[in-house]
Amino acid sequence: MATVSIIGGGVIGLTVAHELATDGHDVTVIAARDHHASVSSVAAAIWFPHAVSATARVLASASTSYDRLVALADDPTSGVRLRHGTVVHRTPDPDLSWTTALPDVAATPTGVRCLLPLAVTDVYLSWLRKKDQDLGVRFEARPVSSVSLDEVPGDAVVVAAGLGSAALVGGDDELYPIRGQVVRLANPGLTDWLLDGDNPAGLTYVVPRDHDVVCGGTDDVGSWDETIHDDVEAGILARVTALVPELEGQAILSRAVGLRPARSGVRLELVPGHPRPVIACYGHGGAGFTLSWGEAADVAALLNR
Repeated sequence: MATVSIIGGGVIGLTVAHELATDGHDVTVIAARDHHASVSSVAAAIWFPHAVSATARVLASASTSYDRLVALADDPTSGVRLRHGTVVHRTPDPDLSWTTALPDVAATPTGVRCLLPLAVTDVYLSWLRKKDQDLGVRFEARPVSSVSLDEVPGDAVVVAAGLGSAALVGGDDELYPIRGQVVRLANPGLTDWLLDGDNPAGLTYVVPRDHDVVCGGTDDVGSWDETIHDDVEAGILARVTALVPELEGQAILSRAVGLRPARSGVRLELVPGHPRPVIACYGHGGAGFTLSWGEAADVAALLNR
């Protein structure tokens, strides 16, 4: 057993906290904002390795997470749902490495059809935080920018603060934002999702949840702009309605922008130069939900070895 401080309260931090507390560690999560204000809350949160390098370790992590999320879908209070849908292909030789985790993938004239877990983010993140609290995890609210690793208590520290992680570990030139803008429409009864990453008009996805449909999106590499732009939203609406006509005229329920924490490769390793274990766990791009349970398992294995 160890006392562990986790810096970051998004889906990665909350999931790592769950697994470490389950292992019997004494865990505190330190975050500037709660999960409702994290970039995780903006995500469409469908299992898919978007904007992340698909290394063998990442694919294994995604597979672990797939299995855990599928199991969680048995509990409706978790906010995890299983939905069929299509990944559109517009190139003759698409990368299908991500499908190795899936039990059933069917080719279609437009791409591949499969069953994926997705999360209703506000429900899922609240459920996960409650599970953490039930396991004894404590939460401390303070700005990450004010945190010095030398002052963080505990036998070990996990840095899972997304884009804020670079400053905490002493700099990381490989970490950068990818801006994503979404608009959430009233759900006219859709259940199938659609992912069209190669749409020539721009990244396009339609992810129906319980009462809304998350429509996106953008992949603005290097942009720190968190402003919602009307012209960008108009483009998103034009693309999604062209592919899913049922969305035409549906009420806009909300809109948001999130900055995905991207990197040349996910960083999950011990950070050198510290007298106690400091574990970096960040750079998951648009795949935080997709990798969360696998990353948590790998952090636990690194800490426990």
